[in-house]
Amino acid sequence: MVDPVAWRTHLYLFSACMNDTLQVDFPVSLLLRARSKSALQERSRFLLALKYFELDELSSGQAAAMCHMSRAAFLVEAARHGVPATELSAEELSSEFADG
Repeated sequence: MVDPVAWRTHLYLFSACMNDTLQVDFPVSLLLRARSKSALQERSRFLLALKYFELDELSSGQAAAMCHMSRAAFLVEAARHGVPATELSAEELSSEFADG
């Protein structure tokens, strides 16, 4: 039987400049697909920040800081991943584009 711990390694998602550090176990297969452990950490930080932003638990500025990006760069990448910068209701959209 294979020891599941032997197939896992740790990923530290947040730097010391953030409020806290989170340690996450992940399959080695992710590391094997990544260019490096640091590339995997960067991608994981971005995807976690993106999800919290999508759930409206982080602002775009907070999410950008979490993954060490500018707010503009984060919003461009978020859009590339199908996450809009803002979610306006139909009423809000109508108001935005109304004449006058």
